[in-house]
Amino acid sequence: MVTDDNALKVIDHSVSGEEFTLIKNSEFGFLETTPKPDPDKLPHYYESKDYISHTDSRRNLVEILYHMVRGKALKSKVKLINEYATDGKILLDIGCGTGDFLKVAKQNGWYGYGIEPNAHAREIANKKTNHGVFDTDELLKFKQHRFDVITLWHVLEHLPDLENQIEIYKKLLKPTGTLIIAVPNHKSYDAIYYQEFWAAYDAPRHLWHFCKTSMSALLTKHNLKVVDVLPMKFDAYYVSLLSEKYKKASFKLIRAFMTGFKSNLKAKRSKEASSLIFVVKNE
Repeated sequence: MVTDDNALKVIDHSVSGEEFTLIKNSEFGFLETTPKPDPDKLPHYYESKDYISHTDSRRNLVEILYHMVRGKALKSKVKLINEYATDGKILLDIGCGTGDFLKVAKQNGWYGYGIEPNAHAREIANKKTNHGVFDTDELLKFKQHRFDVITLWHVLEHLPDLENQIEIYKKLLKPTGTLIIAVPNHKSYDAIYYQEFWAAYDAPRHLWHFCKTSMSALLTKHNLKVVDVLPMKFDAYYVSLLSEKYKKASFKLIRAFMTGFKSNLKAKRSKEASSLIFVVKNE
């Protein structure tokens, strides 16, 4: 159920130019993109050369900066999953894109699988992972209680069948396994600063827009517990740069850096970073 309290109207700047409304969900408190695209038409909204997780290209400043930082970010992600490898090192990465995280994890002793719905990205990923990446409809073929860690790096906000997906991941985890979910945080400074131009709203590809309290409420319903919340500091700069692009502002790089820096500075006290990593366990 949704309410129209404090509804925010946003534009799809990447593909269609269509307008969507973000409405607060009365049960969990996250924002919902309304209207939601028909599931059969949703892939159309990903048909853009600018959709960076589906390509390894370096055509412009945004893509160059993204790839410059990605190596360090991948190492941080592997370091995090290593901390929670208590019984084994079997990994499932949902929405794995072009497979770079799985590749680096494998180099660090992990046996990994990936799920990626985009055929082009999946083809690239399979070249890097010895064909360990599958389409979405193959997810249910995996055995229950198989994985030590399941990761969703900026993926949960894309999934139409939200609660059913969480139940699937819960069943695929070992009883002592860890679910790691990274999502944009609409209560961060940069989200509040850019408002309808905040690039991480990314409607309609992002169907849900989370914060700490709404994520906790959602997971609690499924008998899952948040054991840690961590910031993704680079996201504040990257999202700010895209947001400046959407605003068609001057001095994009300088303004984006200043806004990203201020967002990270404020997050040290508020703990409301531009993107948050939720480390999740069974209750």
